[in-house]
Amino acid sequence: MDCWRAHEAGEKSADELRAVQDAAIRNAVKLQEDCGLGVVTDGEFRRGGWSRGFMEATGAFGFKPSKLVFRNEDGVETAAPAPVATRKIARRSPIVVGDFEFLRSITTATPKVTMPTPSHMHFGHFGEAADRCVYPDMAVWWDDLIAVYHEEVEALAAAGCTLLQIDEVPLTLCCDETNRAVARENGADPDALIDIYIDMVNRAVGDRPPEMRVLMHLCRGNMQGLWMGDGGYGPIAEKLFDRAQVDGFLMEYDSPRAGDFAPLQYLPKGKRAYLGIMSTKNPEVEAADLLKRRIEEASRYTDPEQLGLCPQCGFGSSAMSKFNVLDNPMTMEIEKQKLTRLVEVAEDIWG
Repeated sequence: MDCWRAHEAGEKSADELRAVQDAAIRNAVKLQEDCGLGVVTDGEFRRGGWSRGFMEATGAFGFKPSKLVFRNEDGVETAAPAPVATRKIARRSPIVVGDFEFLRSITTATPKVTMPTPSHMHFGHFGEAADRCVYPDMAVWWDDLIAVYHEEVEALAAAGCTLLQIDEVPLTLCCDETNRAVARENGADPDALIDIYIDMVNRAVGDRPPEMRVLMHLCRGNMQGLWMGDGGYGPIAEKLFDRAQVDGFLMEYDSPRAGDFAPLQYLPKGKRAYLGIMSTKNPEVEAADLLKRRIEEASRYTDPEQLGLCPQCGFGSSAMSKFNVLDNPMTMEIEKQKLTRLVEVAEDIWG
């Protein structure tokens, strides 16, 4: 993190930053392998934020304050900025292809890379998610955005990528009446947005080659234990599970804000739901019996063979965010304990 900030201040070269990132990624991969994970990520160490790599590769987006708010149960609140396109959207450089190639070169596990879903570039500013002098027609904006995904997915497939994660926040925010009201105030119909956002996911990744699996991560925003939404998956579950052309879902389920497991009744055969009941915000390491009980509870609504376990979100949350207001309670040791527990429980249940 210090090297990132020094680089952005012009005090460290790109080569110096990359050397530090390479070392951090190697350490993160070793931690995951030591915990027994068969799928590993690079920890997104090459990005200043979870979606920032996508923004930089297109060279088209900036951030402006929106009416969305990060908050927690202690009453802490901070504004949640949202992207705005200020120039024509195009894939001016690879997004995660280089990340994938480096990751694959240092592990024998399955390498996974991540990108934000198209909805992230829209929700928050809605019809004003682009400079109207650049995009007087938002349909063209969507077309240009989806073209970026097509080019990146094609390049990832050519590089040998078999597992892509797309990170979805706005669909879960459409389960929260506060955020639905924000959409209405900005001239958008939240129920129509659900259909649009699922359609855009399908346009973005629906034509991938059969050897590439796509998993959708669903969360309600996560920044140092703050969040942007409350409410279960009920308002989106049936449409999302039935229509989204992805292979599985990584679902936030580590707090009562995520609701119960009843929406899993809509999970179709052939798709899997990985339950994020392992918190990445609460430093307490979950007991194995607790995790098993929650899986048993979820199994009342769907075939247990269609379930899996995952962390709720990333452990680092937002180390480089300019909008940080709280310290991250997680440590490397806590992360290792949690991931080891997760693998142990998964092996006990599914073998």
